[in-house]
Parts: sequence; C-alpha cells; structure tokens
Amino acid sequence: MVHYRPHLSFPLLAALAVLAGCDQDAGAGETTRPRPVKSVAASAAQAELVHLPGIVQARVETDLAFRTLGRVVSRKVNVGDLVRAGDIVAEIDPIALELAVRSAEADLRNAEAQFENALLTQDRKRRLAATSTASIADLDLADQALKSAWASVGKANASLDKAREQLGYAVLKAEFDGVVTATSAEVGQTVTAGQPVLKLARLDQRDVVVDVPEAHLRSLHLGDRFDIALQLDDALRTSGVLREIGPQADAGTRTHRLKIAIDQAPEVFRLGSVVTAAPPDVQQGRPIGVPATAVVRKDGVDHVWVVNPATNAVSLRSVRLDTSSTDIRSVRVLSGLKDGEEVVVAGVNELAEGQSVRSEQEHRP
Repeated sequence: MVHYRPHLSFPLLAALAVLAGCDQDAGAGETTRPRPVKSVAASAAQAELVHLPGIVQARVETDLAFRTLGRVVSRKVNVGDLVRAGDIVAEIDPIALELAVRSAEADLRNAEAQFENALLTQDRKRRLAATSTASIADLDLADQALKSAWASVGKANASLDKAREQLGYAVLKAEFDGVVTATSAEVGQTVTAGQPVLKLARLDQRDVVVDVPEAHLRSLHLGDRFDIALQLDDALRTSGVLREIGPQADAGTRTHRLKIAIDQAPEVFRLGSVVTAAPPDVQQGRPIGVPATAVVRKDGVDHVWVVNPATNAVSLRSVRLDTSSTDIRSVRVLSGLKDGEEVVVAGVNELAEGQSVRSEQEHRP
C-alpha cells in the first residue's frame, strides 16, 4: 500500500493558491477598467428653416383687358402708378362703337314708328269690323301686325342697350385699389377682346413667397406664424401666417413653395422686397443631429448610448428618428435626446448597460 505524504504537497498547493489569486486580481482589473469610446455632443440640427429668403408678392394680381376689339388711343398709367377702383386706365377709339349706338337708335325709332302705324291700322279695322265694313279676318291680320311691330320695338331696344354697353367697353377702368405692375399695350396698338393691356395688383393683400426643401415640410403646418424681416434693414420686421403649402415639388429644385400672408405689414414691405422669414420658435423643437454610427437597432427600435457626465457610465436610450432625411452620414433625432447630451459614436456594439467608459469626444464641424 502506498501512503501519500501531505507535508510534501504543501509548497505546491501554496504556489497554486498564489497563482490563482493573481489571476483573479487581473480579471477584476479588466472588468473595472473604463472602456475607451469615441463620443460627440448632440446638437440641434442646423435647420435651413432658420432663415428662409423670400420675396413679397401680391396675393391678387389681375390682367386688365378691353372687352372688344379696338385701337388704343390712351393709356393713362405706367408701371408703379397707384390707382383707385373706378379710375380710367386706358381707352380705345370709340368712333365705331358710337356709330353702332346711333344705328341702334335709328332702328329703335323706325320700330316705334312701325308700331304706331300698326296701332292706328288695328284701331281702324276694329271700327270697320263693328259696322261690318271690314271682315273679321282683316281685324285678325291687323292684330297680328300690331304684335309683330311691338316685338320689333323690344328687339330694337335690346340692340340699343347692347350697343351702349359696348360703347362703355371703350373705356378700361380699375376694378379695385392697387398698383400697376406691368403694361402690355401701347398707344396706337390694336388689341383684341381679352388681350391684356396692363396688370394690376392689390396692395392690401400681400404674401411672402419662399421655397423650402421637401425634407422640411413635416415641421410646417398651415397657420404657423413667421417673423418677417427686410434683408436691407432687419430692424424692420412684421409677422405673417403660413396660408399655403405647395402640394407639388418643383421638378428642378425639388422644393415646395410656401405663401405667408402679411396683410397687416407696414408699407415698407413693398411688392418685390427681398425678406427673410423664420418661425419665432425656431430654436424650440428642432431635431437633434448625431452621426449615423451612434444609432443601435435593437428589437426593431432605434437606440443610442448616452454617457452620464457625472459617472461616465453609459445607458441605452430609445429615440425616434426623422425618416425623411436623405443624409447617410448623420441622422435627425426627433425625440428621446436633448441638445448637448454626450452620445457614443464608436464601439456602440460592445457596450453594456451601466458600463463605465473613457470617452474621447470628437468635435463636429
């Protein structure tokens, strides 16, 4: 039988115990050592909506035209002239129209004479028929002639009214208060009915017209208020209300046209003035921009690792992204992240909740 000697194994056991203790200390050091990562400070995205260039335009702009053919003999206004409703702005040669009125008046007088003659004839036939001197058939013919003559009087009256109305077409009047923005006909030129002679714009209804990229339409709604400032002097300001969002993007620029009503704007905001438009709360609710590498997709939900500045520990936070953005290098966070928070952008797939990190913060351009 072989007997083990316990005292001979003590040195070996002691050596093994020391080595095991060293391994445990090394493992503990590795788990507590902060993991190096790269991070950035989340910042509000630089939105193009901060300053939108635009132009003041008239909401209502109408082409004024004669309603009949004629030669222009007078144009009393030029571009930039202010006019009142009812003011005469242009005239065409009225001679042909005046002759038409005279002809219609003569036709009316002839019809009235024919009616008087038919009336006398009908009265005479009635008296003769009463004494059996004239037949009933003759009386019927006289009655019919009288009715026909009366109809001719009505027709002549209508023709005269039409001729007088057309004579009024020789004078072109402003239909509302406004300013002349363009002229299309000169004195001596023959114009057809409906051919534009000048363009008149209302001054009491003005819009600021701006174009915005398609990606920014989500943040805009009808009724949103805008601050409007003249580019030449931004101290001159007014406010406007978004009243129209163009439903179709421009084929070349892929921008949508916005129209912001500035009906109560001061007179210095003249038509054609170049302005800048911005929502008064543009700094609020703006999306947060972070690099695309910061996003971790987990269980169908987007997350980012946020560094606690007090403990340097990371926590996984769910966020909602702007899916309309076309930038592949960065993303816009609509909710779940605040401006200035530190976000991990490198090493995101090897982190654990509450893990301590040593971040090297990158400076974004």
